[in-house]
Amino acid sequence: MSVRAALFAVLAALAACSPMAADAGQQAAAATPARHPVSGLEVIPLTIVSANGRHAFRVEVARSDAEWSKGLMFRTAMGADEGMVFVDRPPQPASFWMKNTVIPLDIVFIGTDRRILNIAADAEPYSLSPRSSQGVASAVLELNGGRAAQLGVAPGDRVEW
Repeated sequence: MSVRAALFAVLAALAACSPMAADAGQQAAAATPARHPVSGLEVIPLTIVSANGRHAFRVEVARSDAEWSKGLMFRTAMGADEGMVFVDRPPQPASFWMKNTVIPLDIVFIGTDRRILNIAADAEPYSLSPRSSQGVASAVLELNGGRAAQLGVAPGDRVEW
């Protein structure tokens, strides 16, 4: 094989591995939503912007009635920067309980302007006492109990997803 033929073969192989081909694979992977290994729910990035910075989370998205009803019931652990966001309901006053919920949670009520209305901190596992929004909520975020206080998250902070 001549040097010219070898050089042509190398260039042809490199062209087959072009950035365009890699980008297409990355785009296909990005188009497939991440799924939580326990719930099977879509997982998305969510950020809380507070006075002391931006706090990034990966949260499961509960959309259907069944997903809202189950929530984080029976879960025995959740990562520090994980949670669940409840969306796709008409804005209304919201109320949550801790039936069959093993771990303590911060229940963060989010208004129609995507700002935190109030936080029901450290909700007690298994409690049937309602934790309610202080106003009309368009979404509800559940985090590990005490996490909001640990990060300095407070009413009025902005939530982005």
